[in-house]
Amino acid sequence: MKRAGESDILGSMRAIAVIPARYGSTRLEGKPLADILGRPMIQWVYENVEAAGRVEKVIVATDDERIGATARGFGAEVVMTSSGCRTGTERVAEVAGSVDASVVVNVQADEPFVEPALIDRLVEAMEDESVDIATPMTPIRDEHSADNPNVVKVVTDRRGFALYFSRSPIPYRRHQTSFTLYKHMGIYVYRKEVLLRISGLRPTPLEEAEGLEQLRALEHGYRVRLVESSRDAISVDTREDLEEARRFAQRLNHGRG
Repeated sequence: MKRAGESDILGSMRAIAVIPARYGSTRLEGKPLADILGRPMIQWVYENVEAAGRVEKVIVATDDERIGATARGFGAEVVMTSSGCRTGTERVAEVAGSVDASVVVNVQADEPFVEPALIDRLVEAMEDESVDIATPMTPIRDEHSADNPNVVKVVTDRRGFALYFSRSPIPYRRHQTSFTLYKHMGIYVYRKEVLLRISGLRPTPLEEAEGLEQLRALEHGYRVRLVESSRDAISVDTREDLEEARRFAQRLNHGRG
């Protein structure tokens, strides 16, 4: 987190981060509280986001007191949000509407190993005033991921702005080329006013067809800059993902020992 007296290359741009967390999940109920080496998953997320140098404040946004109490227990600022929020983006927007910030970072509560340096790079991408939203991508290195509809793919123009997001492999590879397929990673940095506008819009046709909320921004003409990361992220959606996260955390601990 930014320290007093630290130089600010972003000038007057103030970035805060919001971690939306809900208890209910069809595949892994209560996952923000799932234990990873003695700490709840949301604490891993919070501590990594807090370590980002370009983020001034981190807030946990939830409608569940179990999550709120746990987050307060490890020192997090918590905002209790409406139970009517349909998505994490709506939960983040509800908090952002009353917070003094020009840039809002949205990191899901199931990203325990999010990299602070990647968050910083995403915030710094907002220095370009033509960027409305910044979000990361990473190369896909195996065919299984390319064909897996749970792995969201993205293609960009030559300046790195998103052309399309899809659950299908894009582009369709009619000819053998050296083209690299990219996976979209679900971390977002918004200009505050863009976040508030998008969250208030109705779902759009492409968004509903693909089941991808980020397509709403593209369909309304917002510019989404992709920042490449060499490292994939471990997102915890299932019990198997949680076991993989625990194994990864053990490797991290051994590497530090």
